[in-house]
Amino acid sequence: MKFTLAVYGAPANSQAPQSGLHFARAVMAQGHEIVRLFFYQDGVNTATAIAQPPQDEANLPNEWQAFIQEHKLDAVVCIAAALRRGVVDQAEAGRYQLPGHNLRPGYELSGLGQLLDGALVADRIITFGA
Repeated sequence: MKFTLAVYGAPANSQAPQSGLHFARAVMAQGHEIVRLFFYQDGVNTATAIAQPPQDEANLPNEWQAFIQEHKLDAVVCIAAALRRGVVDQAEAGRYQLPGHNLRPGYELSGLGQLLDGALVADRIITFGA
């Protein structure tokens, strides 16, 4: 079975990224396919390279990145939501003349059309968060 997963909540204020990661691991362990991960609304904060959670908490941005890279997954961050929350890649930082970029390697910025495309290609779309 092919899945597209959409994560709407941020690691700091929502269970969504953790639940999504557990589900994604289970999907892969069962031999299914994840055709796209889409991070939207506060979920885009999962892709920032500058978040540092307290030492007694799980580092979900690190865990997501490792999972994405291990399985070579298509991980898309909604560009509009990311810009609003200060998550940018090098190209967008240059475009807006920002002093730096913070999108983790393994993720790409793109539009909501990528979520729709993932839904069309997948057998199931599962959302985590609002």
